[in-house]
Amino acid sequence: MTYDTLDIKIDERSVAYVTLNLPESRNALSAQMIAELTHMAEHLGARDDIRAIVLAGAGKVFCAGGDLKWMQQQINADRPTRMKEARKLAEMLNALNEMPTPLIGRVHGGAFGGGVGMCCVCDVIIADDSTKFGLTETKLGLIPATISPYVLARMGEGNARRVFMSARIFGADEAQELGIVSKAVAADQLDKAVEAEVAPYLSVAPVAVGRSKALARLLGPKIDEAVIDQTIAMLADTWEGEEAAHGIDAFLTKTPARWA
Repeated sequence: MTYDTLDIKIDERSVAYVTLNLPESRNALSAQMIAELTHMAEHLGARDDIRAIVLAGAGKVFCAGGDLKWMQQQINADRPTRMKEARKLAEMLNALNEMPTPLIGRVHGGAFGGGVGMCCVCDVIIADDSTKFGLTETKLGLIPATISPYVLARMGEGNARRVFMSARIFGADEAQELGIVSKAVAADQLDKAVEAEVAPYLSVAPVAVGRSKALARLLGPKIDEAVIDQTIAMLADTWEGEEAAHGIDAFLTKTPARWA
């Protein structure tokens, strides 16, 4: 498959470098990017010969979250369409979370909303220490629904409640304290730190690595079809509310939301 929103390179060590490649939209999660990430996880992420995957973002930020024009389309759609589209995002996150290949995030600039969700499905996150993070959905009258199982699995409920509802922006140090980030380093040390995480996977058995990851998921917080269905329903409910329509319209028209 040819990818339009992802740039993929595989080096001589069988390490794959997957870059979100929509810098003009700050790598917002468009419908096409969601589909391509799902395909990548289900195919590249299932190959025994790929030792590790490094996930990065082109341009100034790692990932700005959900594409707002896509969100606006969901507000104008009927409920079955909303739930169908939300399921695509949920299935993409689940595919990344469950693929057997180790997933190492290289994060810089910013990770917001769904971008935080993308961080939380990685096995390791190495971040530029100037990176900003935020679960910004409530500013738009939305909720962090489909990403929530992965955010809660990473942070725990107590930590999540510090940042889940307020939409406040926080730095890499706090993101490390919360458990989103594994290690924060200076920008000029970012690639070196990522390579230090890749290196151990070049000397271990790939199938055993995948089975070990599956074991961790089995024993970790339950993220099954029922949980995913519930998050999709809650997101659809929120999209049907007046706050979401107003909040997204305010953002797109660059006018203050009434609660700001």
